[in-house]
Amino acid sequence: MTAAGIARLAGVGRAAVSNWRRRHTGFPRPVGGTETSPTFALADVEHWLRAQGKLAEVPLRERVWQQLVSHPAGAATALRHAGAVLLFVRDRPAAWRRLNAAADDTELAGLLPAPLASVLAAHLGRHHPVHGLTRDALLPSAALVRATAELATGEDGAVPAFEFLLGRHLDANPRQYTLTPPGPAALMAALAGPARTVLDPASGTGSLLDAAADAAEDTAELYGQEADPDLAALTALRLALHAPAAQVRVHAADTLRADAFPELAADAVLAHPPFNERNWGHDELAYDPRWEYGFPARTESELAWVQHALARLREGGTAVLLMPPAAASRRSGRRIRADLLRRGALRAVIALPAGAAPPYGIPLHLWVLRRPGAAAQPSPHLLVVDTAALTAGGAPGRDKPDWQAVRTTALEAWEAFDRDGEVEEQPGVRRSLAAIDLIGDDVDLAPARHLPPLSAAGGLAELATVRQRLAATLSRTAELTPEAAGGPESAPARWPLTTVGELARAGALVLRAGGPGTATADAAPAVLTEHDVIGGTAPSGVLPEGGAAPAEEPVLVGAGDVVVPVLGGGAVARVVDEATAGAALGRNLFLLRPDPAALDPWFLAGFLRGTANTRQASSYASTATRLDVRRLQLPRLPLADQLRYGRRFRELADFEEALRLAARLGEQLVQGLHDGLTDGSVTPG
Repeated sequence: MTAAGIARLAGVGRAAVSNWRRRHTGFPRPVGGTETSPTFALADVEHWLRAQGKLAEVPLRERVWQQLVSHPAGAATALRHAGAVLLFVRDRPAAWRRLNAAADDTELAGLLPAPLASVLAAHLGRHHPVHGLTRDALLPSAALVRATAELATGEDGAVPAFEFLLGRHLDANPRQYTLTPPGPAALMAALAGPARTVLDPASGTGSLLDAAADAAEDTAELYGQEADPDLAALTALRLALHAPAAQVRVHAADTLRADAFPELAADAVLAHPPFNERNWGHDELAYDPRWEYGFPARTESELAWVQHALARLREGGTAVLLMPPAAASRRSGRRIRADLLRRGALRAVIALPAGAAPPYGIPLHLWVLRRPGAAAQPSPHLLVVDTAALTAGGAPGRDKPDWQAVRTTALEAWEAFDRDGEVEEQPGVRRSLAAIDLIGDDVDLAPARHLPPLSAAGGLAELATVRQRLAATLSRTAELTPEAAGGPESAPARWPLTTVGELARAGALVLRAGGPGTATADAAPAVLTEHDVIGGTAPSGVLPEGGAAPAEEPVLVGAGDVVVPVLGGGAVARVVDEATAGAALGRNLFLLRPDPAALDPWFLAGFLRGTANTRQASSYASTATRLDVRRLQLPRLPLADQLRYGRRFRELADFEEALRLAARLGEQLVQGLHDGLTDGSVTPG
């Protein structure tokens, strides 16, 4: 296990583990890894932690994970063994109990292959990617599968146990796998509609087929193909566990070069294909019959996947593909896009907010396609939808997508369009266009380029309202403009100083760091991010889903707390008000909760913002600046004097907020007038 695993076991940070290694001569010696990233034996670490009183018992989940990650054949092979046993335990618990009574690991490894092969064939057919479950291969996994079965037969259950282990494996190898998050997966399945037969030709970890199974009938047929043999095996196991009544068929092979389902006519195809692939088979597949809409250029691998999806649909079947935005406008693909439009195969292009799926910095598109039948639409239309602005904070490209709003907007538009052939236009959001109007030189299908803007930010009446609010805010700003107290002869004060660290040790305040807490079914507060603190805005972040792993408790802010960002080098400290109380504290933020009998929060926040204070408490690493909150200083003053300073600092905060509001209203008015003058809804007078 790694230092991070030890920290997780003991419930401490990695810095604490580093300190233990330096200070304690009896700390276990590394058994592998490298000098900078050593690994340790779980048994040795567990013994040392317990001897030091730092651990009562290793949780079963953590023990199973450490056995899996340290497996001699690798974590992926171990996860394959664990998943197969979980399926066996779920389907045939009595048979497992008999096998588990085997005298030793060698006997258990010899007994397992036949029943595992039987249960896998029942769910996955005779030809499946979960290979290598022989006696010799299973022998190193005997302890792992016993512990995994114990995890499944306890409170966890087989499905949560597998999801926990799979999630940990994917989190530990973020660069190795391209995942489709739950939000876009569920939306894609909903756009495809009810389907009995579903194919994912680039199945990855099975997220799209899993989402389709949730909405499908019990007798659904789920087909997947994945070039990576390990991922194909994990997808097969995941689907067999999640959809026990479904027929699951998964193959490990390159889909474009070696299609495993050439005769399939699916009701729906869902795919998150690899992007920008140059080695997709351009040279050897030049005469492939799937290129019904044109032979894709070497740089247009995504259009090869689009045509593969259409080729595997029945007439009238629906395909939904997650696509890079460049696929909608690259000149090299314009002829294929034109033919897709001309024949009514491409029905909708939906722009998602940035951060929807990897690569997270790009606002990806969803393409909704329909395989034309004999009676194809003579003059087809295309639906374009733009959901880029539907983020938790309302700022395109910066905040996390608001998936409920994205889902509602996209589905309402698609369902109306699919029913009527056209859709009522909403400026900036949705529109249907005749395909003939799009077939020009570029055949550019990017939604934003075809949507009329929101007319003058809501019309003349709203512009008048913004102007009135701006005038009132500027008047209030003038009233709040502070006057400098004291005369020019005032000398700098020489107070006795203390630090935040000293105050925390004395109990005058509580110091907490923001962290990666996870949402639970009954608790999912908004997250106060560093952007919110710096910009003075409401909490805009969202907690990640807890999944099958135990939820990590987020740090919740309360009224009167002081929140300080630790990155960037700026002098910022925010006092939490009643409206923000209850939000979760985001990463790179520290919370200071003063004892009201000893410290006034406005006094505390005001002195923390001093430029000299932040300069002396900052450290520099390359071009980044990090604030050491414990080194921040403030004067030792009686509470009565603190309250006097606190009132003054609060007045400054009100003035600052008025300036922010005036700036936002000014920007809104200027942009609204530009839009109005350029679209004709506002005249120059």
